[in-house]
Amino acid sequence: MKAMTRRYDVFFVDDDAGIRRLISEELEEINCAVSCFANGSDCLERLGKENCNLLITDVKMPGMDGLELIRRARRVVPWIPAMVITGFGDVPMAVRAIKLGAVDFIEKPLDRYEFLYKVKTILSQNDFADVPAGQNLTKTEKKILKLILAGKSNKDIAHILDRAIRTVELHRHHIMQKFKADNVVDLVRKSAGMDLSDID
Repeated sequence: MKAMTRRYDVFFVDDDAGIRRLISEELEEINCAVSCFANGSDCLERLGKENCNLLITDVKMPGMDGLELIRRARRVVPWIPAMVITGFGDVPMAVRAIKLGAVDFIEKPLDRYEFLYKVKTILSQNDFADVPAGQNLTKTEKKILKLILAGKSNKDIAHILDRAIRTVELHRHHIMQKFKADNVVDLVRKSAGMDLSDID
């Protein structure tokens, strides 16, 4: 399959060393820089520090499974697209992953052409390919984002959080920058998959 002209950073998580080696070789052929992890914890540790354009994870792994990894990853870097690899018969589990924010899933055994085609499609449509690593939202920014998504004005947010309006405006500006959003509608679209349920 033809390689992409741009080089993308992909994180791949699977507890099988053979699968990690195989997938890494396949992705490197289409111009991806691949970082492989044997477990979700190691992947999460690197997510907030290094650039990642796509997270690909197996579902069933010892310790943290793929679904929990996606849920936690969206808190660290809410703009990251995720793809789930699932064994035969795990389709309901993959559907739950989609609800958690995964953009696609593919069944094992992997069809090489289908897998690489999906990866290329996701990367080419990824709005957040140029977001620098580590630009995750602070706790305060998450609170303000949640209130913005609830339709609150800067004045309302300032009253709710007992902050100056100017402070809220500054945080709002930072949030827009991190999401590369041009307006509120754009921000809503780009933050739609972010889990803010535990933010109060």
